[in-house]
Amino acid sequence: MTPPRVLTVAGSDSGGGAGIQADLKTMLALGVHGMSVIAAVTAQNSLGVQGYWELPPEAVRAQLDSVLGDIGAQAVKTGMLASPALVEVVAEVLATVTAPVVVDPVGVSKHGDPLLAPEAVGTIVSRLLPVATVVTPNLWEVEQLTSIKVEDEDGMRPAAEALLALGPRWVLIKGGHLPGPPVDLLTDGTQEFRLTATRHDNRHTHGTGCTLASAIASCLALGDDVPTAVHKAKDYVTGAIAHGFPLGAGIGPVDHAWRQR
Repeated sequence: MTPPRVLTVAGSDSGGGAGIQADLKTMLALGVHGMSVIAAVTAQNSLGVQGYWELPPEAVRAQLDSVLGDIGAQAVKTGMLASPALVEVVAEVLATVTAPVVVDPVGVSKHGDPLLAPEAVGTIVSRLLPVATVVTPNLWEVEQLTSIKVEDEDGMRPAAEALLALGPRWVLIKGGHLPGPPVDLLTDGTQEFRLTATRHDNRHTHGTGCTLASAIASCLALGDDVPTAVHKAKDYVTGAIAHGFPLGAGIGPVDHAWRQR
């Protein structure tokens, strides 16, 4: 039998811990067929991002048309899109797709290196968020998109409301960078869920955002509703963080195959 198909539109991580590579590993681990549209290529390792190069918009559109025109997808996940032109192309195509779309509004790498041109932020807000089923910003990305700085758990709700006003059906604010136990907030403006997890003493967390968004997309493709998909994805990424391993001289990746191992 053909498994459900999930398409990731993101950047390539040469170190293998995040981006397209993390997405495809997550999809395989969760039992779906992963497909990829590469929007940018990074030179990246455990120490940081040494550079990135965008693909031409026509190359990104050709990849999208090729995969969606023949194979189709039961869910789509977006990650690093780098520039306004690439955001425009991706948003235009995804506006015609009926499958759920998970948007990870990648702004910086785990090491703090920028992965999105500042002028692309407005394009994400105006074009990409309105086609999102779920948007999964961390606290820095929340501030980048809404100018709201979340400093404690109580600040997550007004930030989520501001994001919902931009058009996505659901918002998942990741609160892992707040002090205390990590708490994420998932809401569609009517329903609200607070997801907690154990904070593991592990610095090898490269790829967490990519992995979480891809896991949500995979669970949606398998037929789960949004709250169920997010809960399952949270469990998966928490285990992956717990089993993260050293690689190179810097921050290692989460372990996408922790259940298999």
